[in-house]
Amino acid sequence: MPVAITYGFLAKATGLSLFETVLMSLIVYAGASQYMALDMIAKSIGVFEVIFTTFIVNIRHMLMSASLNEKVVKERPWKKGIYAFGITDETFSVAAVQKEKLTTGYMFGLTLIAYSSWVCFSGVGYIIGSGLPAVFQEGMSIALYAMFIGLLVPSMKGSLKVVFLALIAAVFNSFFVLFELLSTGWAIVCSTLISAILIESIEVIRNKTGGNSNG
Repeated sequence: MPVAITYGFLAKATGLSLFETVLMSLIVYAGASQYMALDMIAKSIGVFEVIFTTFIVNIRHMLMSASLNEKVVKERPWKKGIYAFGITDETFSVAAVQKEKLTTGYMFGLTLIAYSSWVCFSGVGYIIGSGLPAVFQEGMSIALYAMFIGLLVPSMKGSLKVVFLALIAAVFNSFFVLFELLSTGWAIVCSTLISAILIESIEVIRNKTGGNSNG
């Protein structure tokens, strides 16, 4: 609820209509990606870059879905496809800690509660934001970057790998933008991909080296 309301605030400050704000929550339903999309929309970045970057950010959902597939009861693929849309970091966390097999009814209930809450309070946040004085609405754009920091810092505290991922991506993004090698949207996409590939390559090499030395 609080994150959805904040998204509604920021969507209003970015210039989206109430319909666009709620529609994004209905179709995309991905908190971090929606915040990122608002920033890219504000910078007039192209549609393809926004979609591709969202895909990269949300690719972890494939792993979460594969993991939950081992815990759910057998069901028709189309039913799994429906409730798989509602798998997020939060719903995955709730479902993953359950010890017994997860029924189709449980998964539909879990995802429906989270989904309806996100969509409804996105609209509530927008409406509340519309009632704020203009100076506060203009200042909400700064809150977008504060939200990004709030999403990143907890992950950085728990993993040194995330720290290096963020730093390397920031260096490449700054390089691409400062030297005008890429547009802002493609700079984000490419720096994210390069950072992920580099870190994972180093991780693989380190594990192999460690395995050989132990052997």
